[in-house]
Amino acid sequence: MNKQPIIVTQNLCKFYYEPIKFQVLKGIDTQLNKGEFISIVGSSGSGKSTLLYTLSTLDSDYEGDILFDGTNLKKLNNNQLADLRNTKIGFVFQFHYLLPEFTVLENVMLPALKKQNYVLEEVQERAYEKLALFGMESHAMKKASKLSGGQQQRVAIARALINNPMIVFGDEPTGNLDSKNAEMVFDLFLQLKHELNQTILVVTHDDKFAHRTERTITLLDGQVIKDELN
Repeated sequence: MNKQPIIVTQNLCKFYYEPIKFQVLKGIDTQLNKGEFISIVGSSGSGKSTLLYTLSTLDSDYEGDILFDGTNLKKLNNNQLADLRNTKIGFVFQFHYLLPEFTVLENVMLPALKKQNYVLEEVQERAYEKLALFGMESHAMKKASKLSGGQQQRVAIARALINNPMIVFGDEPTGNLDSKNAEMVFDLFLQLKHELNQTILVVTHDDKFAHRTERTITLLDGQVIKDELN
């Protein structure tokens, strides 16, 4: 079966100019396919997070090309990039960034309400469905601040899924968790891959996490030195 590419990079380069000109990404050519669970690893300063932010459109100042679902991102203006980010991309970070004064349900609903394409009842229904994937629907009316760290990260993953994204990006999503909760988060991602054929790209320092993903991309000094199936 042919692999369906979601993201293709062509000679992707990234420079920082302060305090001096410094090249972070050096001619990266790679392809991320539908349904893949991929980790990006490498030592500090290797360019992992920079690559993640560039691929996910959070950073649009780069050289080379990124094709997202067949569209060259350089052809999109800032509003179009923002719409793509909210519609086709989900994010899970090291810190959950839930709004503590909002309920669990309200936090999960926020990206869909921002999109303004759905009536409130439909957004609520979808939010409950996403929470139910992770056994969190019974906590829907709790304030986010009342949850444990592991529960908050589950809610953050549910929020990342509310708009049915093509790809979910994770930036050290287990970096702030103990080993038990880190294992739980990995299992949630694996569940998404198998049950929803969700595409997932995660930057991680956790070797155990990386080795259990389907594919690992290793960076060194801004270059891909290994790209292998696990």
